[in-house]
Amino acid sequence: MRLDGKVAIVTGAASGIGQAAAQLLAGEGARVLAVDRADAQLAAAHAGHERIVTFVADIADPDAGPAVVGAALERFGKLDILVNNAGVGSNALAEVMPLDEWDRVFSVNIRGTFMLCKAAIPELRKSEAGRIINIASVMAEHTDYGLSAYAASKAGVAGLTRTLALELGKFGITANYILPGAIYTGMTRQNFDQNHIREAWEKKSPLKRLGQPIDIARGILFLASEDGGFVTGHGLVIDGGLTLRT
Repeated sequence: MRLDGKVAIVTGAASGIGQAAAQLLAGEGARVLAVDRADAQLAAAHAGHERIVTFVADIADPDAGPAVVGAALERFGKLDILVNNAGVGSNALAEVMPLDEWDRVFSVNIRGTFMLCKAAIPELRKSEAGRIINIASVMAEHTDYGLSAYAASKAGVAGLTRTLALELGKFGITANYILPGAIYTGMTRQNFDQNHIREAWEKKSPLKRLGQPIDIARGILFLASEDGGFVTGHGLVIDGGLTLRT
């Protein structure tokens, strides 16, 4: 029970990494506000979990940050851990990418993350061990064709998090980001369910498998717990060695 007595917010919690993280943190004693815009899917994902309360919100909404933090305070009375996991992907060459597609990616991946951090900071300052854990991507440091918006937004998450670590350290708050590699989630399932794509990515990993949401959730738990108490401003790569040769 490494998080006994702690309160956490996890966004993008209806499936994949967010679902796994919310349930792992709750299993370690935290009370969790699980947030997503997919109402029915979110409720089904956490049905029967006594330590998890669901809250429907789209973090791209300008009012989502205060609303989410307010819901956590109303239900639990405090906030110790913020996990910004909600994100969207995009695949279009820069030359032909519609501006509204670029804006959509940034509104969720970086603006939404920033606004939730901004709303949470006053409450995290009251915690004995405030934690901000943002989910970036190995594409924050690498890239591929068609990933201009996605890679740029995830690089923005990394830069934002390092700055928060610098600004908030004096309050005992740590801020870190995770760089997942090829993870089998709801967002990637359509590609990885195609055998030739899955096999190609498995070959790239020294461990010869795709990552699973629980692999990332365990990294989140480390950074959220006392074990990660002296780690801040760090980008934790969890990619099964995918980027060793790229």
